[in-house]
Amino acid sequence: MIVLEQLLNGVQFGLTLFLMSAGLTLIFGIMGVINLAHGSLYMIGAYAAALTAAATGSIGLAFVGGLAAAAVSGIAIEFAVVQRLYTRNHLDQVLATFALVLIINQGANMLFGRQPLFVAMPQALSGSVTLLSGLAYPVYRLLVIALGLAVAVGLFVMIHWTKVGMLVRAGATHRQMVRALGVNVALLYSAVFGLGALLAGLAGVIAGPITSVQVGMGEQILIQAFVVVVIGGLGSVRGAFFGALAIGLVDTLSRAFLPSLFRQVMDSSSADALASGMSSISIYLLMALVLLIRPQGLLVGRP
Repeated sequence: MIVLEQLLNGVQFGLTLFLMSAGLTLIFGIMGVINLAHGSLYMIGAYAAALTAAATGSIGLAFVGGLAAAAVSGIAIEFAVVQRLYTRNHLDQVLATFALVLIINQGANMLFGRQPLFVAMPQALSGSVTLLSGLAYPVYRLLVIALGLAVAVGLFVMIHWTKVGMLVRAGATHRQMVRALGVNVALLYSAVFGLGALLAGLAGVIAGPITSVQVGMGEQILIQAFVVVVIGGLGSVRGAFFGALAIGLVDTLSRAFLPSLFRQVMDSSSADALASGMSSISIYLLMALVLLIRPQGLLVGRP
């Protein structure tokens, strides 16, 4: 049963990564902008939800507050900074958005301090549900899985069955033609950036009760989200979905089972040290393997 439990943990982590990487791949695929501040939007959503929950005691208000804070912050960043980077090279984009990361982190440090915030698990979601005999799984993690799948389905429907989705797909592959047809590209870019910020904030909101909320929490998951984007293919939401699930499963299963496997052939201290190192690089080994087979990613050009 522990294998099934870890598989579910991997799926839950993968779907959280998908929420981050879906917005990231849309922003880069359509707008051509490398946004290192995407992880800061994740942190903003987590902080806003945690502070709202502490002030009001309402999970619903915390959820809405986290999403709103991330979306508004994303739109403000796009209007104040990113709009000026559309025609600039990637180095300028990296430097400008990295500066935003430093500014936002320092601002959060000044406002909230370096001590992490621990978000209490909602009382109604603090229990477990028995899935199989001997396997009780936390209700909250199941809710995260369901929410991630619902968002994935919603994005798929939006991209493939709506006019906005048609513009998104066209913008990812024929950007100049979309502009030539009279589409308000500036508004499209703002909407896509806002959607990406909303998804990053959602990931931060749902991660709060599972992990601690602290300054700099967005940087680590941002690196993993970039790995997902590379594996899935730039601009492909479907690729981000499958890439995120693969990363989530590989990372979770390697951390759970490599120590016990290595203990079969070496002493415990050496096994733990080797397993820790291998677990840390496992997702990058997967990325290297995918790039050897498909250098452009799994589903590049297929939103």
